[in-house]
Amino acid sequence: MTVGRGLVAAVLALGLVMVAAACGVARAPSMDTEGADTFEEDVRTARTLTEAFWEQQFRQLGRTYRPIADFIPYSGTAGPACGGEPAVPNNAFYCPDGHFIAYDQGWMEGLRTEMGDGSVYVIIPHEFGHAVQAQLQTQFQLNVQVELQADCYAGGTLSSLVGSGALTAEEGDENELIMSLAAAGDPTDDWLNPAAHGTAEQRQASFATGYRGGVGAC
Repeated sequence: MTVGRGLVAAVLALGLVMVAAACGVARAPSMDTEGADTFEEDVRTARTLTEAFWEQQFRQLGRTYRPIADFIPYSGTAGPACGGEPAVPNNAFYCPDGHFIAYDQGWMEGLRTEMGDGSVYVIIPHEFGHAVQAQLQTQFQLNVQVELQADCYAGGTLSSLVGSGALTAEEGDENELIMSLAAAGDPTDDWLNPAAHGTAEQRQASFATGYRGGVGAC
């Protein structure tokens, strides 16, 4: 999806510019404070820091966070099945059956090349958001509500990691996040569609809510 000037202006009005945001521009230094600049290192850093964040959040609630059982890269259709459904290309997902996250490695690496490492630091925290929903037994009537809360959780996670100094922010980062979230948006606002994830504007707004208010705002 191409991000036009009107969409960018709308997102900035929502406050994403206040994010200063979460991820480095393509070919810029990685947001990892240790300077990791490969796809594999970004993936590893995003996973490690996201789980550490949620472990801390659960501790503060007097609960125990259960780390995911596996984190599985795959290619095309050669991914793990979930609930009897096969993995599909160009996707990342959390599977409650087995409590694991899987991602199409070529697809996510392609997004990183095209948009910068911001895509990695949005997709992985989003999927961990679904793992958290499963542990908290969060219930929603519509799938789009599940997805938008996961976007909000991703924003809250990145806000905390940048605020703590675990990740760094670069000039122009907000544009990278805008592109990553816009590319993942639904073309129409169809909340009753069981596969709906939310439009670009809705996903951006949910991410911004988490970034400004933390995961407690989600």
